[in-house]
Amino acid sequence: MAFGIRREELIEWKRKASNGEIAFITHFWYDPRFPDCDTVTKVGCSNVKALISWGKQYGLKEEWIHLRKPYPHFDLLGEKQAEILQKEGKQSQLLKLKKRNHVP
Repeated sequence: MAFGIRREELIEWKRKASNGEIAFITHFWYDPRFPDCDTVTKVGCSNVKALISWGKQYGLKEEWIHLRKPYPHFDLLGEKQAEILQKEGKQSQLLKLKKRNHVP
């Protein structure tokens, strides 16, 4: 279940991903399989080859891609999520949610 994103953010993520750009969106998320994770970042791109290539630099495996049309994507969780967002200069997405949730 996803929450904590604005419609405009989702529209922009879809636009970028559809245009073959590597697109990031981070939102609150709950899944009982991952009780220690309260956010997820979806990194999507309609160009699966570009997404595979992007993921390799971070040790992400091709088989981890959710091949959901029209927005194939990786789900980033936990420490790997924070690491990649920082390296990509996108840590503000995660920090925004943590501030909203009053997490130190």
